[in-house]
Amino acid sequence: MADLTAKNLKDALWITLEKVQSGVMDAGQGDSVATQAREILRTVNTQLRVSHQSKQPVPADVISFSES
Repeated sequence: MADLTAKNLKDALWITLEKVQSGVMDAGQGDSVATQAREILRTVNTQLRVSHQSKQPVPADVISFSES
């Protein structure tokens, strides 16, 4: 399994969309993938807001997620 990065997440979402459009994947399954992606992004956003509010540096895992 590949590391979780913003690019890998985007790629997975595009692949999911293509599968739903082609009928290979059920729309409900595609929605589940999209829901999980939203939760991942919400978590990253929360980490960024906490860092900003507490005037702490951005966590290394958030940086590696966005830059990799």
